[in-house]
Amino acid sequence: MRHGLDGWAAFAAVPLAAALLDADLLLVEVTDAFCAITGRRPEDLRGRRLFDAFPSADAAGADGGTRYEAALREVLATGEPGPARLLQYAIASRDDPARFEERWWSSALHPVRAADGTVAGVLSVVIDVTESLHAQTAAEERLQSATLAQQAADRRLSGLADVALALVRAETVDELTAVVTDRGLSVLGADGGAVAVRVPDDPDVLEVTTTSGFGARAQRGDVRLPLRGPLPACVAAATGRRVLLADRDASLRFTPQMEQAMAATGSQAFASVPLVVAERALGSLTVGWRAPQTFAPRDVGLIDAFAAQCAQALDRILERDAERASATSARRMSEALQRSLLTDPPQPDHLQIVVRYQPAVDDAQVGGDWYDAFITRTGATSVVIGDVAGHDRDAAAAMGQVRNLLRGIGYAIGQPPAAVLSELDRALRDLAVPALATCLLAQLHQDAADLGAGRRVLVWSSAGHPPPLLLRPDGRAELLRTEPDLLLGLEPETGRADHELALEDGTTVLLYTDGLVERRRTSLDEGLAWLAGAGARLAGLPLDELCDALLAELPDGVDDDVALVAVRVHPQDRPRPAEAGPEALPGDEDPDLR
Repeated sequence: MRHGLDGWAAFAAVPLAAALLDADLLLVEVTDAFCAITGRRPEDLRGRRLFDAFPSADAAGADGGTRYEAALREVLATGEPGPARLLQYAIASRDDPARFEERWWSSALHPVRAADGTVAGVLSVVIDVTESLHAQTAAEERLQSATLAQQAADRRLSGLADVALALVRAETVDELTAVVTDRGLSVLGADGGAVAVRVPDDPDVLEVTTTSGFGARAQRGDVRLPLRGPLPACVAAATGRRVLLADRDASLRFTPQMEQAMAATGSQAFASVPLVVAERALGSLTVGWRAPQTFAPRDVGLIDAFAAQCAQALDRILERDAERASATSARRMSEALQRSLLTDPPQPDHLQIVVRYQPAVDDAQVGGDWYDAFITRTGATSVVIGDVAGHDRDAAAAMGQVRNLLRGIGYAIGQPPAAVLSELDRALRDLAVPALATCLLAQLHQDAADLGAGRRVLVWSSAGHPPPLLLRPDGRAELLRTEPDLLLGLEPETGRADHELALEDGTTVLLYTDGLVERRRTSLDEGLAWLAGAGARLAGLPLDELCDALLAELPDGVDDDVALVAVRVHPQDRPRPAEAGPEALPGDEDPDLR
């Protein structure tokens, strides 16, 4: 069952008695401390309705169950925290379900929001105050005494629960420190704080982020401290032990360097606590007070609980940042490989060839899209567009193998496209290249008769690839739809067909990968219709501008790579137009140096 309730792990590590309920008051999760004070096991509670797991046994004048349910539903309805309250709610004995034990609870309720901001549940944090109430002789005196005694504890308990929920949502170390500043310090009654994190690429250094409460002199950017330094933050991070300095004298006895630290922060008492998760030292949390402190056991426990919350949130942030950095590095390496294979095309005679490659916006993905253009041994101009299945480094590597095999086979055998693709398919099998790919190979031929008639012949074969777009000189656009043959990498002995079309001067042929025409929430036919319409509108542009304009019309956030190769047939009875650039063939010197 999905509740929209995430991030429990960050709060579950805190030693509080707490239960997470969904909008139907089903128990989603409980802490060990909650199970301990209720005498239940986690498996006996998870998934059950709260009042089924703890049936009410309201005695005369004791309406705790009714009031508690009303309070829960008010938090769900309003999205506002419920004030800390004292209520009587008897629970059944685990050993004898027919016998109910009188219990008094201090309870704080907090709304829990789903990713879309709606209230998805309630976090209930409770303290069993039965023993302190039983120490009183009269119910009225017990209620009054317990209320006064628990006021400060309730406020801090409520604040700690609120901090836990805020830490779950922190996405960066700066945001985590902001939670420390805005909410955590008030819970601890502190005046300032700092989070010190071990630098991943230099674990002997701590990077320190300081709250504004520590004063302007402590707000220098990029503050770094040696892990083995003398300051409390360093000692706590390096040794894993808590450092408590109750006043100015204690601070100066700890290390003389505290004189400068006190002057910079305006504080004289400090508590530095290690941030540890699963025995991994992440850094330390330091809080400071302008006034001397006594560090009562309850206060120290609260600081430790706050540090545990920060450690869980910090661990999540650091792991996510490391994953993103790794994914970005892998993406850049794969993209560099991909771009190294997408070479500049030749510019033969009066044919102009323009290529484009646009990677997907998602850094976590890299595809197997490629284009190619080369002159075969027989003098035919070959243009290729293809897409190896997958979005990872393996796809990019397989793309390189398929592209180079096709180029070598196409150059060497001097056969029409269908024969080249069939030979490529057999080579993929025989050389054990694990690739599944779509591909469209086209060749442009011109014999003496074609030259006299001012035309060229386009011959192409498609291995499961989208159809080429033909733009005629008068601006008419046509998708060259044919029955596509089987993808490469499935059945090497499958039959493949060639298709042929005469091209008059001024014609443009556009080959592309499916990233240009496939969209979320739209069909492929709609994407192809858009391409034909856009091509017709843009057909009169110079070829470079036409390709750029097509890519510019793509919606933001395209989640697939796009490769284009466009060929324009210029008239041969006049000079090659300036917009096409100079002729360039393999083996020529740099045309810019001619």
